[in-house]
Amino acid sequence: MKNELIPQASAANLTPEDFRQIGVDEKQSEVIQRESLSAWRDSWERLRSNKLAMAGLIVMALVVIMAFIGPMISKFDYQTNDLMNTNKPPNSVHWFGTDDLGRDMFVRTWMGARISLVVGLAAALIDVMIGVIYGGIMGYFGGRVDEIMNKFAEILYSIPYLLVTILLLVVFEPSLGTIILALTITGWINMSWIVRGEIMQLKNREYVLASRSMGAGSGRLLFRHLLPNAMGPIIVTLTLSVPNAIFSEAFLSYLGLGVQEPVASLGSMISSSLSGWMLYPWRMLFPALLISLTMLAFNIFGDGLRDALDPKLKK
Repeated sequence: MKNELIPQASAANLTPEDFRQIGVDEKQSEVIQRESLSAWRDSWERLRSNKLAMAGLIVMALVVIMAFIGPMISKFDYQTNDLMNTNKPPNSVHWFGTDDLGRDMFVRTWMGARISLVVGLAAALIDVMIGVIYGGIMGYFGGRVDEIMNKFAEILYSIPYLLVTILLLVVFEPSLGTIILALTITGWINMSWIVRGEIMQLKNREYVLASRSMGAGSGRLLFRHLLPNAMGPIIVTLTLSVPNAIFSEAFLSYLGLGVQEPVASLGSMISSSLSGWMLYPWRMLFPALLISLTMLAFNIFGDGLRDALDPKLKK
């Protein structure tokens, strides 16, 4: 292609119209093309677009609802024995069948789910409260304080979890409160380390230095500026710690260290069904399916929440 020579206009012949942008609407260029979103709303929009995470959220909601209203929609209760109807398969009267004592499996399964959810949520919330405060202090003050507190956490973390739990359940009578206490003895340590790492990254940011220069104390800096900005990893860790606590409760009940009969527990129901699972598979199927589905839903939702709160994945 040959280059064409364009005659140069003299400066005397130039007018303001010669410098006008062609094809640009100046009024439209000032209009905001996209609605301004807050960080939390933007995270919610990204979470909502994750179909797998929303499916996990729906399953979680259904399990929670059925755990509290399921026993109410049946005419049976979870502890009444009916020796005339032992080991009945699922039918129109007993929707999940009956166990070896004739108790309705539908009611007992949802009562067990209620126990698991209460234990899981209570243990996770206690872990958050202890871990956030402990990890926040470690990360903010650093130095000698961080070293001493971190060594204490490492020593406590090195003690076998099952040993601590068994000792507690031997000293105290097995109950719901004892299980929650056993799960939170060392359960808060992972949360504290996550919070510690976040605080150490945030405490030298400009807005923290500005608040400190204006006279803000350590407590205000920690609880008003640092911890709110670390809520993303805290919420994700909370969501992922619930299924761990649910599984731990079921495992302890399976070993006979959890809640005692006639209180229903998914772990104890699975344990009692082992002897006859070939003949009466429904006695193991429904509790095992429910605990697996609950843990899967929490983990899927936690993974989606982690992606939604990660600023690196923001489009």
